[in-house]
Amino acid sequence: MIKSDKWIKYMCEKHNMISPYDESRIKRVENVISYGISSYGYDIRLSKFFKVPVLKNTNKKGFSVDPKDKDILLKFKDVECNDAYFVIEPNCYVLGQSVEYFRMPRNVLGIPFGKSTYARCGLIVNLTPFEPEWEGFVTISLVNPTRWRIKVYPGEGIAQVIFLESSEECLLSYADKKGKYQKQETISLPKV
Repeated sequence: MIKSDKWIKYMCEKHNMISPYDESRIKRVENVISYGISSYGYDIRLSKFFKVPVLKNTNKKGFSVDPKDKDILLKFKDVECNDAYFVIEPNCYVLGQSVEYFRMPRNVLGIPFGKSTYARCGLIVNLTPFEPEWEGFVTISLVNPTRWRIKVYPGEGIAQVIFLESSEECLLSYADKKGKYQKQETISLPKV
């Protein structure tokens, strides 16, 4: 069952499901991409931390990005954006992180979607489901497939999470599996 704003508020206040939690429903300031509680979800914010690929020789025949590459960390640089916006170049992608830290209950699944404001600019905001008993900051893939630069705004909305609650707990949670992205504090690159 999809959960309402009342349930989300209760889970945040009593069980610290989202931290920090913002119960505001409307834009607090004009010209800000909205975030916080919504009728049946929660709009998360983009932090100021990014991992930017520094891949060289990508035009070389046979080049590929491999999630099993043990040296993948060497192919990204950490960037902290202290400006009002961060630019994603044409035909590029970066990894970002949420401002909010999530603690998913054992009987709840979070399904995130990119905000329509960015979709209408051509930006693809990709996040994966928040499994039962997963916790951490969210790593967010931001893909610019267009021919123009796209600005994203740290501290403002980037995606919405819809919460689904089951009437029973799952047999095997993310914590039970000892998931490799459990309790991530920073942007996580692929792990195998």
